[in-house]
Amino acid sequence: MTTQYTHITAHERDLLAQWNTLGWSVRAMARRLGRSPSSISTELRRNRGGDGYFSSIAQHLCVRRTHHSAHPGTHHPRWVLAYLEDNLRRGWSPEQIAGELKKRHAGTTIICHESIYRYIYDPANHQDRWDEYLPRAHRKRRHRYGRQVYHRGIANRISIHDRPEGVNQKKTFGHWELDVVEGPRHQGGMVTALERVSRYYQAKLIPAIDSEYGIAAQLDILTPLPRSARKSATFDNGKENYNHEQLRRKLNMATYFCDPYSAWQKGSNEYHNGLLRRYIPKKAPLTLSQTELNEIVAEINEKPRKCLNWATPKEIFTHFLYTREKG
Repeated sequence: MTTQYTHITAHERDLLAQWNTLGWSVRAMARRLGRSPSSISTELRRNRGGDGYFSSIAQHLCVRRTHHSAHPGTHHPRWVLAYLEDNLRRGWSPEQIAGELKKRHAGTTIICHESIYRYIYDPANHQDRWDEYLPRAHRKRRHRYGRQVYHRGIANRISIHDRPEGVNQKKTFGHWELDVVEGPRHQGGMVTALERVSRYYQAKLIPAIDSEYGIAAQLDILTPLPRSARKSATFDNGKENYNHEQLRRKLNMATYFCDPYSAWQKGSNEYHNGLLRRYIPKKAPLTLSQTELNEIVAEINEKPRKCLNWATPKEIFTHFLYTREKG
């Protein structure tokens, strides 16, 4: 017959603290309490303080751990729930919401992003459909593949594996990832570009995905920038990148290419394309104007990011531009 497990009580912790001080073995304590040695060993290890196992400290650690694992709504103030619901509607991710709250309260964690995910997927909140406000409306991540390789080949293609290590580690400003977001039934699309350090994102509508429209949009995005802000570009192997050498000749930019079917090698741009899809779903016709697209991109650039210590891409990009122009 299987015995149902019960949590160790405060009284048992008092006894464990006494016996542990007297030097009792784990097995002896387990026999006296009628518990398994592994349960006692885990308790002594998990709930000990810096100076040893004390019942008051052990009880406090247990209560605190239970408190933080609870669902939002059971212990968080109503203003926290109102804040996270409002910002979910604005398109913020759980990490952005948790990070912004932490920044506003001097580094104190008000709510963690995992608690927000539990709140979103809590069956009690199912009718509110908070999952629809997430970058992707499914719970599990799905494997993603790169776009089809251009079979004619791209002349003078330099592999991403030859890209300088400083660029790979995102330590130097002015290096971009470029991609294309396709319209429905491959009719039209958007050229997207992301600066790797600041995560600053740009997008340009094109009537068709080919090499001429591709390079024209890339030049429109990159040409207005100062030279310090456009040092290199990394592409996939799509046909819109066939004329990449024009960036070398006209803008003095180095160009690099991902391995075939390896979109993860420019993952920051891929992630931002996913954010763009929240505004423009895959099956939606591209009937918006460039002005409307610019407004969407501006909103994306004004969201705080965990990787930027909860600053926004616009703030970081502007900072780098200002410091280089000043210098």
